[in-house]
Amino acid sequence: MIKKIIITISSLILFVYLVFFGDYFNLDFNVEQFETLIFLFKVYIGASLVAFIVSEIFQNYSQVDKLWSTIPIFYVWYFTVQSGYDPRMVLMSIVATAWGVRLSYNFGRRGGYSIYFWIGEEDYRWKELKRIAPFLRPRFNWAVFNLFFICLYQMGLIFLTTLPILAAWQGSNDLIFYDYLIALIMLFFIFTETLSDQQQYNFQTKKYKKIKKGENLTGDFKRGFVTTGLWSISRHPNFTSEQLIWISFYLFSISATGNVFNWSIIGCILLVILFYNSARFSESISSAKYPEYEIYQKNVPMFLGLWNSDWKNNSN
Repeated sequence: MIKKIIITISSLILFVYLVFFGDYFNLDFNVEQFETLIFLFKVYIGASLVAFIVSEIFQNYSQVDKLWSTIPIFYVWYFTVQSGYDPRMVLMSIVATAWGVRLSYNFGRRGGYSIYFWIGEEDYRWKELKRIAPFLRPRFNWAVFNLFFICLYQMGLIFLTTLPILAAWQGSNDLIFYDYLIALIMLFFIFTETLSDQQQYNFQTKKYKKIKKGENLTGDFKRGFVTTGLWSISRHPNFTSEQLIWISFYLFSISATGNVFNWSIIGCILLVILFYNSARFSESISSAKYPEYEIYQKNVPMFLGLWNSDWKNNSN
């Protein structure tokens, strides 16, 4: 896992260098666009440091999770206001807000938010990472990891994923048919993410009710994990949808600039890398916990691909 984290951070540094300091892309920001970008970059740094300080004081390392679905809404609308409410940017901000509100609701109902903002449900993977990586257990070592990966890297990533709206500001102001089509595609993936999260939530709620009542567990409840609905065609339909949402968001920049491969692609590329490594780490935990998870892995793709619809019958 540590190797994956090092590769992930290195990829961020490399891509940022290629985009902002290399000669591969013509950024060509006007003064107002550049000043807006610098201001929001300072917001990103400030929010990252606040998340770091709060997490270190209260030893709850999911402070970034509280901002993951909320601060992008501020980013996109600030860009939009500074542009003078460019029509395409308004549309982009509306769909990004729909994504953020939906994801915040899902995070909140799982105990992620509290009236005491410094507490709330913590990502179980941080404790597992400490267990398998003893050198991270010392307080100083963990604080360094917390600062550079949990806070600065992840907050930087979500900042970068919103930057297609800046690329759109650089382009044409006229909305075209493709913009509305992209918005519908993005809303579709927001729907599939909502559906997959709801299916997972329903399953987990029912499973723990059965366990609490001492009922006999069968099917997926006996396996310990959900394999029905969208989870029968993807092991991570919510992760798949999240990546496709931000890839769709990038398409707005293509519509605005006419450039299929423009500088703002950096965010969605890094997001895919993060989710791939995150999914692999989560699955290593699930495989150790649930005996049948490896069978599930062999028959259902991680994100997208071919699957064996009859695998459960064959495994029984």
